Amino acid sequence: MPRLIINQLKWLDRVVDSKDLTTKIMQLISIAPVYLQHDFVTSLPEILGDSQHADVGNELSDLLTENTLLTVPILDVLSSLRLEPKLLTKVRQLVMGKLSSIMLDDLPMSVKFILHSITATDALEVISELREKLDLQHFFLPSLFQASQSKLKNKGQTSFSGNQENSGQDCVTLLFDVIKSAVRYEKIISEAWIKAIENTTSVSEHKILDLAMLFVIYSTNTQAKKYIERVLRNKIRSGCFEEQLLQGTFYIHYLGILDYLDNMSPQQIRKLFYILSTLAFSKQHEASSHIQDDMYLVIRKQLSSTMFKYKLIGIIGAVTMAGIIAADRSRSSSLTPGRGDLSSEQCTQVTSLLQLVHSCSEQSPQASALYYDEFANLIQGRKLAPKVLEWAGQTIFNDFQDAFVVDICVVPEGDYPFPVKALYGLEDYDSCDGIAINLLPLLFSQDFVQDGGRLTLQESDQKLVSPLCLAPYFRLLRLCVDRQHNGDLEEIDGLLDCPIFLTDLEPGERLESMSVKERSFICSLIFLTLNWFREVVNAFCRQMLPEMKVKVLTRLKHIVELQQLLEKHLAVTPDYVPPLANFDLETSEVTPHTSTAVSAKIRIQGNLGGRKRKADDSKTSSPDPLSKEDNSECDPAPYDRSQLEKEFRGKEEKTSVSLQNYRAFFRELDLEVFSILHCGLVAKFILDTEMHTEATEVVQLQPPELLFLLEDLAQKLENMLTPSVTRRSPFLKSKGNRNIGFTHLHQRSASEIAHIVVQLLSPMCNHLENIHNYFQGLTAKNHGVVDGPGIKGQEYHIMSSCYQRLLQILHGFFAWNGFFQPGNINLLYSALEVLTNRLKPGESEQALDELLSQSFHYLQNFHLSIPSFQCALYLIRLLMVILEKSTAPTQNKGKIASLARQFLCRVWPSGEKEKSSIPNDQLQALLSIYLEHTDGVLKAIEEIAGVGVPELINSPKEASSSTFPTLTRHTFVIFFRVMMAELEKTVKGLQAGTAADSEQIHEEKLLYWNMAVRDFSILINLIKVFDSRPVLHVCLKYGRLFVEAFLKQCMPLLDFSFRKHREDVLSLLETFQLNTRLLHHLCGHSKIHQDTKLTRHVPLLKKTLELLVCRVKAMLILNNCREAFWLGNLKNRDLQGEEIISQNSQESTADESEDDTSSQVSKSKGTEGGEGDEASDGEKERESDESDDDSD
Repeated sequence: MPRLIINQLKWLDRVVDSKDLTTKIMQLISIAPVYLQHDFVTSLPEILGDSQHADVGNELSDLLTENTLLTVPILDVLSSLRLEPKLLTKVRQLVMGKLSSIMLDDLPMSVKFILHSITATDALEVISELREKLDLQHFFLPSLFQASQSKLKNKGQTSFSGNQENSGQDCVTLLFDVIKSAVRYEKIISEAWIKAIENTTSVSEHKILDLAMLFVIYSTNTQAKKYIERVLRNKIRSGCFEEQLLQGTFYIHYLGILDYLDNMSPQQIRKLFYILSTLAFSKQHEASSHIQDDMYLVIRKQLSSTMFKYKLIGIIGAVTMAGIIAADRSRSSSLTPGRGDLSSEQCTQVTSLLQLVHSCSEQSPQASALYYDEFANLIQGRKLAPKVLEWAGQTIFNDFQDAFVVDICVVPEGDYPFPVKALYGLEDYDSCDGIAINLLPLLFSQDFVQDGGRLTLQESDQKLVSPLCLAPYFRLLRLCVDRQHNGDLEEIDGLLDCPIFLTDLEPGERLESMSVKERSFICSLIFLTLNWFREVVNAFCRQMLPEMKVKVLTRLKHIVELQQLLEKHLAVTPDYVPPLANFDLETSEVTPHTSTAVSAKIRIQGNLGGRKRKADDSKTSSPDPLSKEDNSECDPAPYDRSQLEKEFRGKEEKTSVSLQNYRAFFRELDLEVFSILHCGLVAKFILDTEMHTEATEVVQLQPPELLFLLEDLAQKLENMLTPSVTRRSPFLKSKGNRNIGFTHLHQRSASEIAHIVVQLLSPMCNHLENIHNYFQGLTAKNHGVVDGPGIKGQEYHIMSSCYQRLLQILHGFFAWNGFFQPGNINLLYSALEVLTNRLKPGESEQALDELLSQSFHYLQNFHLSIPSFQCALYLIRLLMVILEKSTAPTQNKGKIASLARQFLCRVWPSGEKEKSSIPNDQLQALLSIYLEHTDGVLKAIEEIAGVGVPELINSPKEASSSTFPTLTRHTFVIFFRVMMAELEKTVKGLQAGTAADSEQIHEEKLLYWNMAVRDFSILINLIKVFDSRPVLHVCLKYGRLFVEAFLKQCMPLLDFSFRKHREDVLSLLETFQLNTRLLHHLCGHSKIHQDTKLTRHVPLLKKTLELLVCRVKAMLILNNCREAFWLGNLKNRDLQGEEIISQNSQESTADESEDDTSSQVSKSKGTEGGEGDEASDGEKERESDESDDDSD
């Protein structure tokens, strides 16, 4: 009933005595029960008149101090009343004083009132006081952690306390909604809040709210992002934002982040669990035990899932958390300062957690392999406590031996589709001595799956094991041994030279007769063997004993041979999907291209020396040496070139498969593997039983193995040092395979990788010089003939590919944009000193410019031996990168132009089927570099268009220009496009000048424009001979841009040059008029052929031509020569000058005669000729446009 009475007082049309009514209502409020007081207060704005707002505001402010239960309705009403600023300030101060003791439910409304009462003059003062009063940790942390425990432990149960917890969470949400709305729509509030945080200088005065507010404003106000980033950087550098503050901030938000785990990438999951584990086990916060409980619950839940997507989260989270617990505390640690080694309780905690992961993943090969890889990454990246390493090493060693290692004398017997043989052994074993990897029987005896399903065993008592886990398990084993014995792998060195139970992998004639299942089996066998060898090379690549180095190089040779075999098998098994090698991703992300289409660049690798090892040999015959020393000249004599060429030609006839499409199915090579590049000659002594040297065989890094290493290194540098597309990657996982296969690489920073490359520069220079000498010798032997003997051979192509990869690596390294970051400049000095010392050994302490100059000179010397156009482009780009870092680049800029011209004027070996071996994009890039770096762009364009192109026109169909052999009919459009683009770019950058400039400057610019228009004329007229669609498209696009540049840059020059250089200006306009007439013909040609790609450029071009007519008329009027401007009709013609018949093209004979006569008279007068024809061109275009519009 009271509410009904109150409702009758709302929105009255007429109140006789509003003041008395207000007094009565306020009296009722003072004596009414609380629930009625609430209704009375909230109804006041709908009852009161404007004149009573001030009085009611004063009374409500007094009531606010007496009755805290009415805080929310009173503040809500005060926000709706028209109050004086003094009263608002008084109420705001009153509310501010009560913030520290206010109820949590009243907090959002109180903060909202304070923020809405802020003015521009007091914003900073009010916000500073507000951030001092608000304490998130005091208000929110207890309720949040109680809520988290209730949510995870008592899920599904409801209680009164649970409602309270939900209410607390709702208040937190409402508060941040209020603040977010205020900073989004009120610029003065967001700026004042950032300023208040910036003005706080004491470390102790900073609060969790400061970080939270910076994040909130950053997410809502795009204009303040840079300001906030600067504030954050300054606070971190000054030490104001300490680790404890960050921990407190994340304590509030971590539960929300855990809800998004299934949308994160593996790398993001690792980072998240690393942060949370660090917080949970820091022992520096009262709520750390709560986080531990929550994380254990999440991990157990994910591990128990049958879906690999969720099991992956559990495995990564568990291993990451185990790494934090098991961190070596023998030295000072930020986690637990002053503590010693791991306690028994902590050790049990770690081992139990890892055993839980093992038991939950052993039914899935993919999950098991992921667990082994994550554990291995943990051991490699962090120093674990000795107790954990000892436990892990003993367990892993025994399990690996039981699962994969068998005695070599026990040849597996069974119903195998192929005979089982022990292959790829590096030592001679007695009949019952030695071990072998039991690969083929394991692969055959189990149903091999990739989706994490269960394995079907043929024998019930056989231990569950999958060959998919062979390489990951071995990686884990060797890292354990490596950490326990400080790099000494003697305990497991038998795995380096032991054979593998396989079958004959060389396909031979039986390949075509094999079933699809058998082919897939052989492919899987090769993939698994390759990945085993890759991990073996990863493990033993840093061993220093000569005997071990020989074995590692031999394993590298086996990898190259197996990749050749794999390409043959994959070519006839198109729908085959290999076993996974990288397990921290979904299978769908790495499905290879199943078609047998030939890749753009066929990867050619092979064995260059000696006879091919028989499949059943237990030891590998060593190849002939390439040279006697690592940095000596390559001698092509030891190779049987005729045999190599025969094999290569045979391979060309078959379909090849690029293994680049299968990169995700190979194990990642560690960066330490590239220390093999240091290898020169290593002697291997085979001793007889009497310990006398019976024979000496020389084994060194051969070209196919060198190419294999260089290709992998180039991919790594491209992934880490080359900036990706300028687009911020989203936080949540996005599809893409750019980072697949680089998991270990991404555990290092770009600076670390750059440091490793610096250590490799010297051996890479050795290889670069060796290859340079090889091609120099081959050129001398062939007396400079491009397609001489050996050019088509496999050896030549491998050496050429090595050359290209070396230049690509050097370019990718020196193009890294991190050299001038703090702390990295020394890397640049070190790298340049390596190159400089190749020319002048022993010199040190040189200035940067001197180092750059010497390095430029050293690299430039390789241009004489460049074997392919691709190598030439990489060399040019490498020199440009060196040049860019110099403070005086002008001196060497001409050298780059000269070098680029040499490469354009060089005859390159033809590619397959006599087609050009020069990719279009690379030719375009090199030609652009030449024109950009040459001193005379216009002269260079005139030389190509005026000399090279006529040579091409007069040559046979398949021939090329004699001056520019790279210019053929096939590549003409590339040359034409680049020349038109560079011509337009050049004139566009030319300043128009002013009338105040000297006469000499006017003459120079006028001469320059004459040259530019002459070049433009030569290029435009080429469309009469080369009238293909791409050429015409280029002409329409860049023709319009050139005319626009002429309007903006040249016409102002003609304005004040016309009087003194009348004849020169007229000659220029006359020449240009002929070009615009041809452009008009091109517009008609495009419309007649109804080519949409061409016609879309026509309207803009015609508009530009009309503007040119008007601009010429304005220039003549300015120079008092208006009588020289006249308009005539210009017929529509095609490219050959033939008239285009249309309904608007019928002209009288008298008119035509008059036009011709006026044109002749204009030319005889001198002044009117050029402008008249120009004007007639534009006038006809207008008429043509009108006729087009009418016809439409």
